[in-house]
Amino acid sequence: MRNDTEIEKRKRGRPRQFDPDAVLENVRQVFTTKGYDGASLDDLAAAAGLNRPSLYGAFGDKEQLYIQALNQVGARSQARLAEALALRLPIEERLTLIYKSAIAAYSAPPLHAGCMIVNTAATAATTNPAIAETARNIRAGLEELFERAFAACVTRRELPAAPSPSARAKLATAMLDTLAVRARLGESAASLEAFAQEALALVCVI
Repeated sequence: MRNDTEIEKRKRGRPRQFDPDAVLENVRQVFTTKGYDGASLDDLAAAAGLNRPSLYGAFGDKEQLYIQALNQVGARSQARLAEALALRLPIEERLTLIYKSAIAAYSAPPLHAGCMIVNTAATAATTNPAIAETARNIRAGLEELFERAFAACVTRRELPAAPSPSARAKLATAMLDTLAVRARLGESAASLEAFAQEALALVCVI
């Protein structure tokens, strides 16, 4: 006869019957649509395709689930940004590609969802310190990638030393935030692209 310890070990060793990345993507859509506070546990469980106990067991409570979804978004955003900034193109062209890609994502129908960090985390951060810290860390990572790219441009004398790479990076990141808000409010992709082109003159001022 198996003892209780052996049975428990077998239970823990069973592979999960779902894809955690897919679950996080599905619940991200709920959070993006309804916000952190507006997304109910029933909404999240339905989107995940799991019952509530299974959702808790795999991801923890609602805050932990949100943070994991937010980190997934952050990791993908940083990877895409790093890839675009690594292209062998003038910095203005790289930024144009970055902003166009962001606008396409922020303005995608039917939701025009904007950015999860700007449009949901910023609100939830006021009462959830762990969410605020996660969002700050993601933004810091984006700014660091921009700063490295601008610093390399200064080294190659493609840009002057002033404004500093840090200042340019903050402005470049702030542009992504602004585009996300405007997209969420329903501004057209064409209008956002025109705005981004005008702003490039400020980010890349020489």
